[in-house]
Amino acid sequence: MELINNPLVLGPVFIPLFAAVICLLLSRNNRLQRYVAFWAYFVGWLCSIVVLLMNLAPPPLALTFGGDPASQLTITWQVGVQTYTVGGWFAPFGVMLVADMLSAVFGLMATTVVMIGVLYAVGCKDKAITYPAFMPLLLTMGGGLVGCFYTGDIFTLFVFLELMVISSVILVAISDNRLGLEAAIKYLLISAMGTLFLLLGIAEIYASFGTLNLADVANRLQTEGRPLLAQISAVALMAAFLLKSAVFPFHFWQPDFHTTAPTPVGALLSSVVVKVGVYGLIRLTTLLFIDEAPLIQQVLIVLGVIGIFFGSLGALQTYNAKRLLAYSTFGQIGFILVAIGWGSPIALAAAIIYAFNQAFIKAALLMITGLVSSRLESKSGRLSEIVGAGQQMTFISSLYLIGGLALAGVPPLNGFISKVSLVNGGVDVENWLILGLVVGAGLLTMLYMIRTWQLIFQRTPEAEHQFKPYGDSPLAPTVLIGICVILGLYAVPLIDLANTTVAQIGDPHIYIRTVLGG
Repeated sequence: MELINNPLVLGPVFIPLFAAVICLLLSRNNRLQRYVAFWAYFVGWLCSIVVLLMNLAPPPLALTFGGDPASQLTITWQVGVQTYTVGGWFAPFGVMLVADMLSAVFGLMATTVVMIGVLYAVGCKDKAITYPAFMPLLLTMGGGLVGCFYTGDIFTLFVFLELMVISSVILVAISDNRLGLEAAIKYLLISAMGTLFLLLGIAEIYASFGTLNLADVANRLQTEGRPLLAQISAVALMAAFLLKSAVFPFHFWQPDFHTTAPTPVGALLSSVVVKVGVYGLIRLTTLLFIDEAPLIQQVLIVLGVIGIFFGSLGALQTYNAKRLLAYSTFGQIGFILVAIGWGSPIALAAAIIYAFNQAFIKAALLMITGLVSSRLESKSGRLSEIVGAGQQMTFISSLYLIGGLALAGVPPLNGFISKVSLVNGGVDVENWLILGLVVGAGLLTMLYMIRTWQLIFQRTPEAEHQFKPYGDSPLAPTVLIGICVILGLYAVPLIDLANTTVAQIGDPHIYIRTVLGG
């Protein structure tokens, strides 16, 4: 008996969505809501680990039940690319979840960070966390996020993406910040533009081939040629993914949206939600539009370099600690785009390593910033108002310093591994000019992170701060910083994982054969 469908693929996507419904029924018990949300995501996280391990497992993977050979039952599990067909309708007609190495790595990254984000929410004192709809919306956002990575067709990607976007918009709109509603409306309008681009790309692909299954579209593009509509769809999809990742020139909504969000939400937005666009761009250039990839990659390099410098300079000039980290996200996504644009196996591995490591660093820094603000009576994030606020927080100061050094790429932290991988990618393609710009821009990251750490935790305040007797729990950012240290000291598993992923996506026929058969 061979199990083609792996039900564990459903776990990281639908366990949070099911838990969201349960949390709605528990709307009168906020504390119970928080614990249900965390443990649901913990189970989803375990599923994502198993899905990744089954991608790596050597065949055959079989379990035999019964001692009598005549009555033995042997179950053979599918190893390699993991799939689940919804409703029994097989590809290309039905909805299918597909977890290859790329999906599994991004899925593990997302479930880990969201789970720790929910852990932060459990100990968060923000008023928005107490709203009955907060935990259901946070779980829905997380389920939609992982669904974007696991889906096997473009239309279901649209559904999961909109589920994630709508949830995040409401979460920001209900924040304590008086500018939250304005930022949410702004993002909703800009997101509508991204949705139009995505629907345009979907319509053009369907008009060209009569299918939306990723594997089937990739197969038809290789065997039936590339009609004009399909080529236009590549532009539309690229624009949609660039907008979802807030890449220049589609970036202007992000600082307000990420700054006004409740701390656990803002941490997820700047760390893993922006990776949906990164994932989509990798899929475009390695699975769907391989012939058009060189042109797409050149565009990504240009936009990536602009984003690196725009984000770094914006971070140096901003007045708000959370806003600084939002601008920093521009720059960090820019580094990843440059690596995707270089396009070699070493560079693509660098993009995956950078995306993975940056998720933990950025989430930790935003949580620490929110934690400091939660201890102040003013709850302000303005740098001018929180100067020296962290002087009495020695442990939190150490966490922020480690996170800042990791973001800047200082050894032996995981950010250093990201930077070295990126440099190796640039050397591999011999793109010396862009590599020089990238290395130079990395120094700006060091500059604004050290400056911010000194302002908040080292400088003597001009006026005495009024502290609350309590604040948000430091457990979640401590776990994230611990992961950053571990990924820096023991980097080989992540490097091997990235190389294995690139080797698999470098042969699109593996994905196509698994989904379509043959």
